[in-house]
Amino acid sequence: MSKTIISVSNLVKNYGQFQAVKGISFEVYEGEIFGLLGPNGAGKSTTLEIIETLREKTSGEVIVDGINLDKNPNEIKKIIGVQLQSSGYYPGLNLLQLIQLFCGLYNRDVAPMELLEMVNLKDKAKSQFKQLSGGQKQRFSVATTLINEPRIIFLDEPTTGLDPQARRSLWELVKNIRSRGTTVIITTHYMDEAEYLCDRVAIIDSGNIVALDTPDQMIDKLVATGFERPKEVKKANLEDVFIKLTGHSLREE
Repeated sequence: MSKTIISVSNLVKNYGQFQAVKGISFEVYEGEIFGLLGPNGAGKSTTLEIIETLREKTSGEVIVDGINLDKNPNEIKKIIGVQLQSSGYYPGLNLLQLIQLFCGLYNRDVAPMELLEMVNLKDKAKSQFKQLSGGQKQRFSVATTLINEPRIIFLDEPTTGLDPQARRSLWELVKNIRSRGTTVIITTHYMDEAEYLCDRVAIIDSGNIVALDTPDQMIDKLVATGFERPKEVKKANLEDVFIKLTGHSLREE
């Protein structure tokens, strides 16, 4: 069994009379890609924001790499990377300058061009964030989570709105990040994405975890109940057809 890097015990978050998170418990193992899935309003984003030290919990315990959230939240901030939304970038700076700025903020000495090359954006080094395509913006956003050389990164719906090529490109980037030893926590509304990327997933609904297992085990358990799809399951889907016909290469302006 791998080492536990995040431990959440009896986590509760109330907003007045409304209980958004209802005493959930789960663990994330070091070096895995862990998915937190659920409908809008299920409590998954609230849960992540608490672990990220961005939102206060009502009760429960959160331990991140041995650090207690209640005692040392600033120490947790040093070992995690959180994906910024587009509003977090200074509009007048190019990508190279933005990375240099973040390096200064984190007091880290990172080679900006190497980081851009890793996310396939080396040729956009002198471009501003607003000039990037959707897929490029997401890849740069992921790159910024790596600047402080974190033990864990959090990606919140990183492929929403991307075309199939850009989506698959980002999947490979996430797998590459994990291969470097980084633990990845991801939220997504795309079940095929979770099935492809995640070692384990927790499905959260109405503030409760209703299932936690590997995608394969979850599917096998459902099939064991006698569940059958109304349409015969094929070995490929329409997205596979699209990628096969149009190629894997990114079509970016």
